[in-house]
Amino acid sequence: MTTQNSLPMLGITGYSGSGKTTLLEKLVPQLTGLGIRVAVIKHTHHDVNIDKPGKDSWRMKEAGASQVIMTCDRRWAIMTETRQPVSLSYLAGQFDSALTDLVLVEGFKQEPIAKILLHRKGMEKTLPELDEYVIATATDYPLVQNLPDLNINDVPAVARFIQRWYEEKCGQKNENFAK
Repeated sequence: MTTQNSLPMLGITGYSGSGKTTLLEKLVPQLTGLGIRVAVIKHTHHDVNIDKPGKDSWRMKEAGASQVIMTCDRRWAIMTETRQPVSLSYLAGQFDSALTDLVLVEGFKQEPIAKILLHRKGMEKTLPELDEYVIATATDYPLVQNLPDLNINDVPAVARFIQRWYEEKCGQKNENFAK
């Protein structure tokens, strides 16, 4: 699946405690070092609010604004109020294709996008069933399967796997890739 801006998406999925956020935190600089401009969508089951009561942006939301953009010299953020959840495709379409090559997605495990499924030997839950969108697993133990099994602790190897997948998905090497 790609976004409206034709940005490829790759899911990083697994049970809570499998290390999704930790792996993403380490993957982003590795992929950036390979010349891939990465954006991230993280799903959470908690109500997220980056506004603080009493601040100007919060006051505009409370006044009824459907969207508020906060900006400073080095960044901007847009906050959008929704009556219902929005689709992953819609969210990914909000990224600027001039600034992003690849969207990494944490969560959204039911979405029909390519995924790397994480699992750890010490987890109480067994490895989830692999659906047709899982392109690899990343574990801390060896798996015998028909898909690549990456070492979850070898982040540079996971990043190179993603780079190769990205090149195949896009049909060519990205001109931004480092040699």
